[in-house]
Amino acid sequence: MPPLVDPIPSGVLFETDTQTPDLGLAKDVTVLKKATPKKHEYVWFNIFWFLYLHLASLYGIYLVFTSAKWQTNVFAFAVHLMCAIGIGAGSHRLWTHRSFKARTPLRILLMIWQTMGFQDCIFEWARDHRTHHKYADTDADPHNAERGLFFSHMGWLCCKKSPEVIEGGRRIDLSDLYADPVVMFQKKHYMKMMPLLCFVLPTIIPVYFWDETWTNAFFIPTILRYTIGINVVWSINSFAHTFGYRPYDKSLNPRDNIGTWMICVEGFHNYHHTFPWDYRATEYPLYNMLTPTIMFIDAMAMIGQAYDLKSVSPDIIKQRSQRTGDGTHYLWGWDDPEFTEKLKEKYGRIDSPEEKKTL
Repeated sequence: MPPLVDPIPSGVLFETDTQTPDLGLAKDVTVLKKATPKKHEYVWFNIFWFLYLHLASLYGIYLVFTSAKWQTNVFAFAVHLMCAIGIGAGSHRLWTHRSFKARTPLRILLMIWQTMGFQDCIFEWARDHRTHHKYADTDADPHNAERGLFFSHMGWLCCKKSPEVIEGGRRIDLSDLYADPVVMFQKKHYMKMMPLLCFVLPTIIPVYFWDETWTNAFFIPTILRYTIGINVVWSINSFAHTFGYRPYDKSLNPRDNIGTWMICVEGFHNYHHTFPWDYRATEYPLYNMLTPTIMFIDAMAMIGQAYDLKSVSPDIIKQRSQRTGDGTHYLWGWDDPEFTEKLKEKYGRIDSPEEKKTL
């Protein structure tokens, strides 16, 4: 097999992938980051589709403030929230990272909301996102941040997948998804369900329930809501991989950025890539309490629909922050008086197990 289609893992997916006591890899993955120059083959349908969505959304914003009924604007936000939870709690935390388990009624609900979000079926979404984590910031990463902000935001969807990305996806274990009847049902019927849930119902409901105009109903809770939804997810792939701090692992491009969190309500991305199986958005309880996806999972756990919620212990977080963090952790950063020069030298770089024996 040619070297260019032989991806090397640069990240972890589950606890079983870790190699060190603080749940990391034993190698310095910074040397794996790359963006080999490529001549991309454009997907023109996607390019024109995204262009239409963003231009039409500008009109939708105008209608929000000029002619839409308040019920329509509230409905658009409610649908946006359902889609965000369907993707964030469903295809992301439940089906990609297996960070918690869900009973059948909740799985069906999350599948419906995820379908409404129209960002690929659960199976394809999870496969690509697992590939992203396993080969983060390499040529096998579907939205490699090393290729720049635009590529990681939406450019990756405007061109065909490279051989490295395809090969990386083939190497991901998807047996759990194949064994999930909810995932397989959606995969089989996705193209029948998606238009109805994403475009038809959000347009019809405002017209028939509170006599909204067809124009307002189409451009606000359908087009504008959908465009905002995809840009929120894309911003995690782009802005959260470019701006911010890396208090848990400085070898990873993903960063913690409070600004991204304030806009996308998901912004502690260095934490997420360091411990991707943790169902929480961050170690900080206050921000988790203000994150709709986490609030929803906690609420479902309270009524027994979600269970076996995974999280990382404070001791492991401390160990990892001190060994691989960039020093910006508010509690265990460089300014900690107990963080001596010897500890800085020890924890300030990524060490293999063999090197650590010599310290």
